[in-house]
Amino acid sequence: MTTAPDIAATEREALRDALGLLKDREQVAERLLESSRKHSFDPDTELDWDAPFEDDKWFWPPELVSLYDTPLWRRMSEEQRKDLARHEAASLASLGIWFEVILMQLLVRHIYDKPLTSNHVRYALTEIADECRHSMMFARMIKQGGAPAYPVSRLHHNLARVLKTISTTPGSFTATLLGEEILDWMQRLTFPDERVQQLVRGVTRIHVIEEARHVRYAREELRRQMVTCPRWEAELTRISSGEAARVFSISFVNPQVYENVGLDKREAVAQVKASGHRREIMQTGAKRLTDFLDEIGVLRGAGRRLWVSSGLLAK
Repeated sequence: MTTAPDIAATEREALRDALGLLKDREQVAERLLESSRKHSFDPDTELDWDAPFEDDKWFWPPELVSLYDTPLWRRMSEEQRKDLARHEAASLASLGIWFEVILMQLLVRHIYDKPLTSNHVRYALTEIADECRHSMMFARMIKQGGAPAYPVSRLHHNLARVLKTISTTPGSFTATLLGEEILDWMQRLTFPDERVQQLVRGVTRIHVIEEARHVRYAREELRRQMVTCPRWEAELTRISSGEAARVFSISFVNPQVYENVGLDKREAVAQVKASGHRREIMQTGAKRLTDFLDEIGVLRGAGRRLWVSSGLLAK
């Protein structure tokens, strides 16, 4: 007679994708919980919020500023470039809060029908707590830097409301990775950069360390979902993730930042769209994610075409 543990072991053995055998969900969560116990931060006490900003430092690495190496950038003064970096840092932090609020809702939906005492659910709740702290940290950084918050457009705000409502479970984790991995790549370049303001470096350092666990959790669960979900759900995930990528790329920097530093908004947006450097930055930042999604079967058909149209995936 086959026992329940034997059946569970057999099911685990059967879960395999192009990247190999999937790891046990509970064991992955247990390791992530242990890491959370050792490497979690309280931004309110970890960072020196009272330290003054340094006039000669940037709020974002210049190479990551959207207009870098464009004709308009070359006409700007150094002071104006740094002011644009300050506003873009606020815009990205605003985008980060928007994504994290969506992510928290998706995670709550994900665990609603799961065993509430499982490690998998406990880690999801731990991640939600992390994201709450991150959102408050980003909001405080925006206020401290003196730039305004930059909400996404009303259209994209409401489109995201629809996407997160109809999102499948694998679609939710694909959107999670989209919101986390590109910003994570940029932040990994930011926190060791001594040209950048100390507070911004501290914020990005905390976010990178804690987001590494979130990415691991989302990747492992997305692999599992793509192996086990019905065909219609996988196809809906491909299309919804492509649309999410398109919205994300448009929303990445709020065009109002250009007007707020004295630039012609229309000219600035046109030069960003035409910038080979900016295209390379965005595709390089997304490459680890798009390679992963390609390997597990997300980047196919109409969904792949949407990813290409977003500018995050080369043809």
